Formats: sequence, structure tokens, C-alpha cells
Amino acid sequence: MFVEVKVFGLAMDPMTGTPIVILKDLQGKKAVPIWIGLFEASAIATQMEGIDLARPMTHDLMNGILKTLDVKVLKITINDLKNNTFFATIHILKDDVPIVVDARPSDAIALALRAGAPIFVDEKIIEGSANIDFGKKTADLNKCTKEELEEFLENLSSEDFGKYKM
Repeated sequence: MFVEVKVFGLAMDPMTGTPIVILKDLQGKKAVPIWIGLFEASAIATQMEGIDLARPMTHDLMNGILKTLDVKVLKITINDLKNNTFFATIHILKDDVPIVVDARPSDAIALALRAGAPIFVDEKIIEGSANIDFGKKTADLNKCTKEELEEFLENLSSEDFGKYKM
């Protein structure tokens, strides 16, 4: 079963400098952190902040091409997690024909934000990734505010990151 989520915010892993996108369900009770690349974080942030750039970014270009070809982005799904890697699909519609395209979650999220498409996460992934356990320090993302999450991440030490691939 899939749960609709929204982008709750972006945070920075203080030890690696890697951005983290936080997705939360619409009730704000369940969350999923996904470590992403800098360019994708920038694409997500500019869209969330409503920043208009002089020239289109890659995800703006992709959205523009789809619109020009009369292709509708129906939704994106984050549907699997294997070996610390998330998998996503973009569901599009062209001439009443549904098409599913494999994508990185960060790219799919950036496109969904531009296309106004809903974002869904498989419930198994939400249940398996809501708690970030860094040894002695644990954050329950289901109960964290954005500020609490940022404070938690800022206070992690280098020893806290040993068992996670970013």
C-alpha cells in the first residue's frame, strides 16, 4: 500500500555535507529521510521556495518537454529500498496510455514538485526508515519538527555515522 507524502523539508548531514530530503505523510505522523545529491537538493529547494531562475534547470526542462508533448505527470512513487538505495517511478499519461518510468527519487521529487503531481511512498519503506538510529542518538522522525530534526543532525558526531552509507 502506498501513502501520499509531501516534502517536509531539506536538511544537511553535518558530517558529510550531504543533503537529506524529508518526506512526511499528509497527517505529519510518518516520515522518510532520503540522502540526495547537491544538485537535486538545489532543484527541490528552488521549487519549494518559488525561486524563478533566468534559465531552466534540468527538471524545469524535463517538465517543459513533457508539457509540450502533452504528457501529464500523474504521480511519482518511491517503491523500493535495496542495499541502502531508494527506487522510484514516474507515472505519466500520454494519449490516454499510462507509462511508468524508472527514476531516482530525488529527480522524481523535483519533477513532481514542478508538475504539481502527488508523491507516494510504499508503506513498507516508511515503516522501515522512520527512525534514524545513530547508536546512542535516535531521532523519531514521526515526532520531529523541522527545527528538532535540524538540531538533531547538527549535534551528531563523526562516530554516529559509521554504519550508514550516504
